[in-house]
Amino acid sequence: MSVATAAVRTTCAYCGVGCGILATPDGAGGARIEGDPDHPANSGRLCSKGAALGETLGLEDRLLAPRIAGRQAGWDEALDLIAARFRAAIDADGPDSVAIYGSGQLLTEDYYVANKLMKGFIGSANIDTNSRLCMASTVAGHRRAFGSDTVPGTYEDIELADLVILVGSNLAWCHPVLHQRLAAAREARPSMRVVVVDPRRTATCEIADLHLKLRGDADVALFNWLLAETESRGVLDAAWLAAHVDGFPAAMAAARPWDRDRTAAACDVDAADLDMLLRLWLGTERVVTVFSQGVNQSASGTDKVNAIINCHLAAGRIGRPGMGPFSVTGQPNAMGGREVGGLANMLAAHLELENPAHRAAVRDFWRAPRVADRPGLKAVDMFRAAASGRIKALWILATNPVATMPEADAVAAALEACPFVVVSDVTARTDTAARAHVLLPAAGWGEKSGTVTNSERRISRQRAFLPLPGEVRPDWQALAEVGKRLGWPEAFAWTSPADIFREHAALSARAAALGRDFDIGGLANLGDAAYEAMEPVQWPLGGPERFFTDGRFFTPDRRARMIPVDPPAAAPPDGLRLNTGRIRDQWHTMTRTGRAPRLTQHIAEPFAEIHPADAEPRGIGPADLVVLSARGRRAVLRALVTDRVAPGSIFAPMHWSRETASAGGVAALLAATADPHSGQPALKAGTIEVARYAPAWHGFAISRRRPAPEAAYWARARIARGWRVELAGEAEPDDWDAWTRAAFAAPEAELVAWGDPGRGRRRVALIEHGAVVAALFVGPEPVELSRAHLVAAFGEADAAALLAGRPGGRVRDCGRIVCACFDVGLETIVDAVATGRASTVAEIGAALRAGTGCGSCRPELATLLAPEARRRRASGR
Repeated sequence: MSVATAAVRTTCAYCGVGCGILATPDGAGGARIEGDPDHPANSGRLCSKGAALGETLGLEDRLLAPRIAGRQAGWDEALDLIAARFRAAIDADGPDSVAIYGSGQLLTEDYYVANKLMKGFIGSANIDTNSRLCMASTVAGHRRAFGSDTVPGTYEDIELADLVILVGSNLAWCHPVLHQRLAAAREARPSMRVVVVDPRRTATCEIADLHLKLRGDADVALFNWLLAETESRGVLDAAWLAAHVDGFPAAMAAARPWDRDRTAAACDVDAADLDMLLRLWLGTERVVTVFSQGVNQSASGTDKVNAIINCHLAAGRIGRPGMGPFSVTGQPNAMGGREVGGLANMLAAHLELENPAHRAAVRDFWRAPRVADRPGLKAVDMFRAAASGRIKALWILATNPVATMPEADAVAAALEACPFVVVSDVTARTDTAARAHVLLPAAGWGEKSGTVTNSERRISRQRAFLPLPGEVRPDWQALAEVGKRLGWPEAFAWTSPADIFREHAALSARAAALGRDFDIGGLANLGDAAYEAMEPVQWPLGGPERFFTDGRFFTPDRRARMIPVDPPAAAPPDGLRLNTGRIRDQWHTMTRTGRAPRLTQHIAEPFAEIHPADAEPRGIGPADLVVLSARGRRAVLRALVTDRVAPGSIFAPMHWSRETASAGGVAALLAATADPHSGQPALKAGTIEVARYAPAWHGFAISRRRPAPEAAYWARARIARGWRVELAGEAEPDDWDAWTRAAFAAPEAELVAWGDPGRGRRRVALIEHGAVVAALFVGPEPVELSRAHLVAAFGEADAAALLAGRPGGRVRDCGRIVCACFDVGLETIVDAVATGRASTVAEIGAALRAGTGCGSCRPELATLLAPEARRRRASGR
């Protein structure tokens, strides 16, 4: 392909908002990144992750050629081996002995080929995806209520609503551009109200009129009560219900027992807060309920989804501007994967695997020898089948399940037990790739071309603007070549992503003729040039912007279903509750975001939020290390003692793997308990114990080279000129000098040391050719230093200045970086607020530029202002 030199319109690689991007190659393997002002999802806005995409490009750590058993191989050898091993397994043990595990980071065209190969030609539905961990409960809830996996509304509805209820959604950190749109709409229309329903006080709460800090998994009780009150207060839309909805009596019978006092007790919230929510709900017609992983990642996730939908159906608040239930997805192409049937219980084009007519339509369209006639193994069961020997050959694409699946240690063991594992990825440096028999070098963002679909059903192009490096190929080509080698050359004979997209669109027209919702048939004859130039388009093509405006759904009788739901029984706690999630500047297991130095400045180390009431009796103080333990497994994290979490609860992010921390992964602590309807694991309801970790020494270091310390605890992150690493050890090394040189790959470096070794304190610089290549700071307790200063000074300051550990002279310590766009630190912001230079987020921006770039830090700026605002109110100022 030719190398682009001008700006290329493409789509962001991260969350389901689906922001448009202008990428201008810099001629050196990178690109300048700007928001696309013409893309309807973001209108030029970007978050910190999207803005830093250019810094994640480059060939460091890239997998550039196939590998077989660790040695470099050619593509033909690798593909021949994959086809042979898959064929041998199928012939010996049947189609269900092989499986594919994909990802919401695949493009729709990749997903389509994988689904066609498995379900239509191999004849098994054993294809699932990490989207099972993200939004499978939404899919199940939609299908129960609407008869199809249909997202009714659009992003515009969030801006048009008079009341937005955010349930289990930290929109400010997980979908920042949607949060920016909501915040802008509220600023323009102050009468808009926002409610956050979440066990944690998150950055999103800063724009909320009400934060319902409910007990985990109490959502069904809350929405059952809201449904009962909708009936008793006369807000039901009786005509709508009679004309368009079934199941109302049964749903109401389940909801009526939930009165105010019972609900307050079950949710562990003040009854007065319930009263406020009720007043807002009863008095506001235009309501959008946005929900995300706090709803989905639960053993009762599907019932939570239906409890929310029940309320909207009962009030008739669906299918019109500014109202409706709205699921926001976590990955860039989770929706595209749903469109092509990427889940083990779905067919392509939103057709139903259990429907014989639908199976026949797909079989005839594909001219396939067979179509799977029963659901395949969902994610948790797929890896259990690999462990037990039922799965003989497994192909994993664009995901890292050894770091992200519950019971992650068991997933690692399953891959080690599986006779044949293929991993397609951009790097061999993942916990999953380390267990592959065959590694395939996959095209990454900026190199591959295709489409993605965002959370509002909008299809956008991802375009290549960089050449394919080495022997890298897009995933669809690898899948198609295996399909050919398995004996179906004509079915997998595409020559471009445009060919695949046209076939995908044509199949959607067949599905629409069968009464399904997904229809992009009008694009089935799109020429190559038109495909290349395709503008963002929302489906159904030519149809209404919102579904269900006419009250017609996708059930056999075209009526919606209200589903009776009951909250799970509250079990007495036998430990603390572990809630996992994301942070603002990182993504999944940091394979991409971990490459961008500015994204590590905000939070560079795995941490656990713990309430003071839980920390104090355990002797845990701020910045202590703590051990989280469960199921015989442990994680070591930095303690953040805060009342953002409720007593009895711990929050820990899911981003750290064995590549970035010695024991920062929390997925191994979680039992693989799944929702019975959706198969989605309960990633926010682990039971753990927490204890203070008391190592013999603590350390912090900066290094030119990737640190590889022999230490009980370490967590490393990129900086502009190398790496930073937090350290701790259970025993001091016998020879500190030798240990230091080995840890930072500088065996011949000159060593300059200062400190008091008798008291366990030492500061060491390693020097090569007159330049500092590493600096290490060690003490008996967590080392107090200006880390931001050291990171900024590394590569410029001499050994003496670095070992001081703080800025000299009149230079102020800026503190931890809060604004990644303009490197504005916590202490700089606090000083501006304390001295009266800034008392609003806008004034901080005017004084310091913080918050005026991508805007992702604005919720945190509001949080920092909150104590000052309270002080001013108390003093009458």
